[in-house]
Amino acid sequence: MAGANSLGEVAQNLATLNNTIQQELADLTIGAIPGYTDINAGWTLQSGYLVFFMQAGFAMLCAGAVRAKNAKNIILLNLLDACLGSMCWYITGFAFAFGDPTAADDGTYAWYSPFIGHRFFAMNQLPRTSYVTWFFQFTFAATGATIVSGAVAERCRFESYLLYEMMLVSLVYPVVAHWVWSPFGWLSAGRNTATVSGSYLLFSGSGVYDFAGDGPVHMVGGFASLAGAWILGPRLGRFDAAGNPIDMPGHNASLNLLGVFVLWFGWYGFNPGSTNAIVGSAVGYSKISAAIAVNTTVAAAAACLSTLFLTMAINYFTSGVIVWDLIIAGNGALGGLVAITGPCAFVQTWAAIIIGLFAGGVYIIASRVNLNLLKIDDPLDAIAVHAGCAVWGMIAGAAFADLGMVEDYYGASPYGEDTTREYGFIMGGGGKLLGAHLVYIICIAAWVLGIMGPYFFILKRLGIFRVSPEVETAGLDASYHGGHAYPHEVTGKGQAYKNEAFDKEENGLTAAKVQMQIDMALGKLKEELTHPSDKSE
Repeated sequence: MAGANSLGEVAQNLATLNNTIQQELADLTIGAIPGYTDINAGWTLQSGYLVFFMQAGFAMLCAGAVRAKNAKNIILLNLLDACLGSMCWYITGFAFAFGDPTAADDGTYAWYSPFIGHRFFAMNQLPRTSYVTWFFQFTFAATGATIVSGAVAERCRFESYLLYEMMLVSLVYPVVAHWVWSPFGWLSAGRNTATVSGSYLLFSGSGVYDFAGDGPVHMVGGFASLAGAWILGPRLGRFDAAGNPIDMPGHNASLNLLGVFVLWFGWYGFNPGSTNAIVGSAVGYSKISAAIAVNTTVAAAAACLSTLFLTMAINYFTSGVIVWDLIIAGNGALGGLVAITGPCAFVQTWAAIIIGLFAGGVYIIASRVNLNLLKIDDPLDAIAVHAGCAVWGMIAGAAFADLGMVEDYYGASPYGEDTTREYGFIMGGGGKLLGAHLVYIICIAAWVLGIMGPYFFILKRLGIFRVSPEVETAGLDASYHGGHAYPHEVTGKGQAYKNEAFDKEENGLTAAKVQMQIDMALGKLKEELTHPSDKSE
């Protein structure tokens, strides 16, 4: 009997221990552990550091894609995207994007707007717990602003670019971010249920599934690039008298591809980091982030391959020459990264590959339409990569969104137990999600073009948008930035020649030395002829 009692006690103790372990695991799963907020903050901050490092990628990408006489100018623009952008984000940007009310003691909310935020200007009264969000979202705003620098490169006045930067980061980007990412935004799929109710809780019954910023970052930057490049006009010599494009390659393909790799690396903060947490989900934010990282990788790879082979085939059938184009392949990879940015958390891996494959074709078509039909000169193909592939990404998200993955992130449908979240029409869902995404695309295009188009036009009418033909011909580096980026200037066709002043100085010294040696030799010869040496005696 004593043995039986002992066994019973052991079994009871084991059961108690098992329950304790299960509870601890459950607590770990839902994030109820000491310091889990700090863990999530650390994850988000480190992701933000990666996104900020994308500025270096854009700088290298742009520098390699322009002619050497404009390299310092384009890199400085990228630097100011971060510096001036942070000031604009501090003053109004964050407030317009995320200046939402907080719950009062009775659970009610003060006035809120589904269109724009209205508090925390200059971070006034912003809780320190929100500083993580401030920083992470700033890196996104700066990234969106940087996109335009490539589209207006080599002919935009420095001052006008600063004015553009202020408008985009202070107002244009934040409003779109509020629409889709604020819990009070009219297009948000995660709208705060304490503020609205009934059939209008989510737009089109679904809201917009834009996980990491196809809209606020890439469509905003891409459509602003479209307005800027079109109103600014093409570079001198980009088209002949008949309107046919003339090739105007950048000066350094190596820098360009380095930029692609740095951007790709930064995208692992951009997409997986947009979970804003690594613990605290019943499903597990780590699992969601891992799936996003995989989708980001395969979409970029598939887009790069499809772009490379499609371009090779087009060149072969049109000219009979096989060309494996490095620059086009790099842009294709970026197009795949852009396309997967919106749906990265909601599609299966096989769907991410399809999205990437088609992104390559979308990029090629958009690039050729811009250049050959619309006669828009975009040195970095920013319009095709960012606007074109972002639009495709949002449409693809509405087609391939997986129900399980949608509910893993957003949770169950807010309309009751008998309903589900909307999901992709190819996956068996209805068309509501596609409708929401199409409205999203149209509204962003109207908002960005409606503001930036007139804004750029006013700058042009004031005569401060474009540099003079003389400055453009001489190069912006020599005209505005104290000289060329390299010790020896490089022409637009990549043939190096020495700086004129240095060339004269060097040649002058060399000629003098040679002449002196000749004079000395002639003097010795004359002396020998006049006064023969006594050695012969």
